Formats: sequence, structure tokens, C-alpha cells
Amino acid sequence: MFTGIITGVGRISAVDALGSSLSHGKRLTVSCPPHYLDDVGIGDSIAINGACMTATRIDPSAGTFALDVSAESLDKTAGLDQPGPVNLEKALRAQDRLGGHIVSGHVDGVGTVRRMEEVGESWELRVLAPQALGRFMAFKGSITVNGVSLTVNQVRDLAEGCEISINLIPHTVHNTALGALTAGTRVNLEIDLIARYVERMLGARPGASTLAPAAAGASA
Repeated sequence: MFTGIITGVGRISAVDALGSSLSHGKRLTVSCPPHYLDDVGIGDSIAINGACMTATRIDPSAGTFALDVSAESLDKTAGLDQPGPVNLEKALRAQDRLGGHIVSGHVDGVGTVRRMEEVGESWELRVLAPQALGRFMAFKGSITVNGVSLTVNQVRDLAEGCEISINLIPHTVHNTALGALTAGTRVNLEIDLIARYVERMLGARPGASTLAPAAAGASA
């Protein structure tokens, strides 16, 4: 489990194929901030842009770790198949503060940034989420964007999906990889865990499915 409070900004420095066909996944090498891996061991979970992955190799001297991503996870996420900056969060420990909200590290869908612009002292981030996730979006509710716990300020249900507006304070922009977002960028979304259970309890009926078609676990 995670909280959506980013503990470091890393960079995917290498992407290597695990096979020759589309059914094979990728091996990623991620560069981390100094000393970030001091308390990380092989087999530990680290969220990469909101997707829970398992560290399979660690090189503390180089400040890098490796992880394997399945073809299914690559198909259901964004930004894990090419070099670039990524948000990192180590798994929640029992004694840690829950600074954001309860996050599972399983990506429910991929959204598209529609606006990322400075407004006054802050930034406005607008994301078009898949229509199937719209029922989980609420004013002042929680959403995870590329692993960052954020508060929804506005919800608009459109024919092409659900557009949410989020206010980003300078600290968030400067201390996560969200500052690199531009219009058209695809982002990983995880809906609020509580909203998922409420929707299930209120809408459950024999033979019905309450899972969004785009939902898929992204753990390695």
C-alpha cells in the first residue's frame, strides 16, 4: 500500500526488452536520488508513476534499481515504456503517516492531460479520464495522478470522458515529475479506494459488473 506522497523523483534510464514479441514485457533501470535505495531490498515494492512494481536488482553504488514490467502492465499504463522522469514512492510502513490517501498502486485507467498552466501562484491541471471512471470522480474527492495523491476541484462529464480539474501548489510541481506534464501527455490514474467499495455496495446486483473496463492491476 502507498499514500500518494512522492518520496523521490527518479528517471527511467534504460528500457530493455524481455523477449522478441509483443507478449513479452520490459526490464526497466531506474536512477534514483542519492541514498534513496539505502533502505530498499530486493523484492521490495516501489510505486513508479503510481504503478506498484517489485525491485529485482539493486545497485546502491550507481543509485539504480531494476524491475520487470509485464506486457499486460505496459498495455494498461503510461510512461513506463520509455526513458524519462518518474515519481517514486516506497511502500507504506505500519508506523508511517498517511499524508495523502490510501493508494494501492494499481492503475485503473489512463487519462490525457488537457491543460497544465500556471494560474497565479499555482498551476491548474486538467485531465480527461476514461468515461468509465467518471462515476468515481467527486468534487473534493481524491485521485492519484502518476502516483501523486491530489484533490479534485471540478468535475465535468463530457461525451468523450470525464474531465477533472486539479490545483497544484508550487511544492507539488517542484518536487514531483508532474511539472513536466504538457497537454496531450498520458497519465496513470487510480481512483479512490473508498469510492470503489461504495460504488460496489450501492450498485451490486446478481450478474452485474462494477469494474471499469480499463481497470487493471499494474503490479509486476
